[in-house]
Formats: sequence, structure tokens, C-alpha cells
Amino acid sequence: MQFSAATLSRNEATATLKLAEQLGDGELCSFVAGKKLISTVLLNFCCSADILAIAYGIILMAAGSDAAVSSLSCVQCGKPAHLQCPKCVELKLPREGAAFCTQDCFKSSWSTHKSVHLKEKLSALGLGAPGEQNSASPNDGWLYCLKKGQARTPKLPHFDWTGSLRPYPISRRRAVPADIDQPDWAIDGIPKIEPNSDLQHVVEIKTPELIDRMREACQIAREVLDAAARVVRPGVTTDEIDDVVHEATIAAGGYPSPLNYYFFPKSCCTSINEVICHGIPDARKLEDGDIVNVDVTVYYKGVHGDLNETFFVGNVDEASRQLVQCTYECLEKAIAIVKPGVRFREIGEVINRHASMAGFSVVKSICGHGIGELFHCAPNIPHYARNKAVGVMKAGQTYTIEPMINAGVWRDRMWPDGWTAVTVDGKRSAQFEHTLLVTETGVEVLTARLPSSPDVFPWLSS
Repeated sequence: MQFSAATLSRNEATATLKLAEQLGDGELCSFVAGKKLISTVLLNFCCSADILAIAYGIILMAAGSDAAVSSLSCVQCGKPAHLQCPKCVELKLPREGAAFCTQDCFKSSWSTHKSVHLKEKLSALGLGAPGEQNSASPNDGWLYCLKKGQARTPKLPHFDWTGSLRPYPISRRRAVPADIDQPDWAIDGIPKIEPNSDLQHVVEIKTPELIDRMREACQIAREVLDAAARVVRPGVTTDEIDDVVHEATIAAGGYPSPLNYYFFPKSCCTSINEVICHGIPDARKLEDGDIVNVDVTVYYKGVHGDLNETFFVGNVDEASRQLVQCTYECLEKAIAIVKPGVRFREIGEVINRHASMAGFSVVKSICGHGIGELFHCAPNIPHYARNKAVGVMKAGQTYTIEPMINAGVWRDRMWPDGWTAVTVDGKRSAQFEHTLLVTETGVEVLTARLPSSPDVFPWLSS
């Protein structure tokens, strides 16, 4: 961080340095106040009120008594503006859309205001606004995915791949009819309500009306996953599976929740072999001997239903069969203990015990989650032993349990697309997931298999 003697006094520089120490790794940006510019650290919105006050005080000191009264209005509340968004200044965006009266207004508007920056960045990359398709794509739009879905490239990225699997180009984002109810990230890729909700910290007790809606959404999600399971075979691409998921969801009146969620480019996740989770459907054809997880979430009547299963592709080796069956059993054993009064941390103990007895490991970096009107919320459900999850189960809570079990070590790496998590040793991984409702006497599996569900798991028919 650099300071100019002409801009900051000694006391102001000292205060700014102290602020920087408190903020740690915050993003380096510039705040504009009146005619003077201060280089300082952008608050990461997890700071205390005291730190916010210090930052605003530094800006006011730098402006001094001669600061001009802005003719612009705050984009959040309409009051006279005294500050400008530093990122907008950096990107040279119009001042009218970057003006704020106070830090409080800037902070409260951030979840929606930052979409302006993303649109500008994507435009500079030639990708258009978030949610728009790249009209200049070669090969009819098939490109490799980068930056969590925000960028594309015609070349396979350089990466130290951990296994034999490689990403393939992905197709354009599929359209959703205007009459389908859509979550708030559908257009610009940015969830607005979810990250700022109190339900990130408090486990919601669902009302009977909300539970009824969740039953509907979860049944649709189950039927959609079953439709995907029926097309899993050698020679089918994961993009074709995604098409089945997308069309089945739309036909039921739902929205595929993953689509454009933080810019995820597809309507479901397809995770093959060493991919632990969040694989992006692409042009690769499934091969005989693969295992593939299909993760489906449906948004319907304002709530989400989430589940996934791992399927065999053709003739699969015995080691992979044992891994997939063990993962299924881990989920079933975890569900069996769900009832009011049980601690959330006990789920991980049950899963870890069963997986380790079979010689497998449990992924620690990705957890189950609360679900309802929000896609992801409290509680976090770790799947490994000796975890620090707090809280106990209560009737009316809904959440997912979704253990990821590895044939080798539990650690993961991220592919260049920013979504695909793979095993560090290239060995295979499997996953199963259900959305659950805690009842007064136990548990209701909202995404349970139906009598019509395809018979794809040998251990269920033996």
C-alpha cells in the first residue's frame, strides 16, 4: 500500500495503516471523497461497526472542509452523494451509477451493485452481460469454461490434471421460458437474498405451508433425476444429460436451480470418475466403465429440492461398485439417526465410521446444507468425524445430507473452470444426496425414490 504526502497527513496515514492491519487481506481499492483520493483497503463487509466508522472517518478527513458538495444523488437512498464506488472509478463507469451518501448505503447495496462491475468485466472480455450468450463463439458456441462460468476459451487450459479425465467444451446456456418462476440469480448470476439472509446463521423451522411446497419441489426433482438416470449409458454426453434435466424441469414448471447460480453455466452437475462434485456437463461421451454422479436441484413455487445419485456406465469394475455402494450406505446410515435432539455433528461420525471400515475416505471441504426458500443456508452438515458442527435437530428443519466418499485420500483440487472439484490422487469418488425433513418422530426423505424410479442399483434388487 502506498500513500502520498500530498494526500494524507501523518495522522491520517497512521490511521489508514492501522485500518489495513485490522482488515487483513481485504481488496486494495480507492475511495473518492470530494476532490481528494485516498488509497486504502476496501472493506470486505465482514468488518465491525468500529472499523467501518474508522474507514469513513479517514475519507472525511482527507476530503477536508473544502470538499465540494456533490450534485449527484445516492443510488441507494437518493440523498446527496459524497462518495463514489472505488471499483466503478477504476472501471471508469458513469458517476451517476457509482454515487453513495455513506458507507452504510454502499454496504447495503453491494450485493446488487457489484453486478455492474461484472457486466463491465464480461463486456471487456467480449462475453456480453452475465447470462447472455457469446455470439462470437467458434464451433457454434462450444468452448472451455473458465472463471466459474464467467469466461470461455477455445483451448484446453494448462493444468496439472490429477487423473485421466479432461474437460471438454461446453455448449451455450439453455433458455428458460419467461413464464417460469425464476430465482434472483437467473438473469445476472448473482444471488441477492441468500448471502445476506439471517438464515445463514439461524436454522429455520419451516411452516406447514412451506413444507408442502418443498414436498412438491422435491418430488419434481426426484422425477427429473430419474429421467436423467434412464439416459445414462456409454456414448451419451453429459451435455445430453443436462438437456434431459433442463427439459424435464421446465416441463414440470420448475427452474433448474444450478443454472447461472454464481454463473454456473448448466442446469445440473455431472461428476465423472475422479470428479468429487460440481462437474460441468460438456461434450465428453460417457465411456464403458465410468461412474457418473448427476446432481439435480429444482426451484418450484419459491423453494428448492436437491438430490443426487451416482450411476454405473456399462460394465464397471468391482472396486468402483464397492465405492458407490458404500457411499449409498453412508447416506442411508446417516439418515437413520435423524430425529429431534440429535446433534448435527453426529452425522459425520456415522458416515466416517462406515466409510473408513471399507477403506475409503470422506471429503471434508464440502458439506450438506440447509435448504428451502434459499438454495444454501444454515445448518452446515459436515460428513466427517470430529467435526465442529453446532446445534441439534428440531422438527420442521430441512437440510441435505450428501456424503462424498473417495477411493483414495480425502483431499480435493479445483479445475481451472472454478467449479469442478477432483481428487488430488486421481482416484474415484462417489456421492449420494437427499433433502430431508425432521419430523416429530424422526425423518421424512423428501427426495425418496419412487416406485417408478429406474432399477439401477443392484443392491436394492438383491
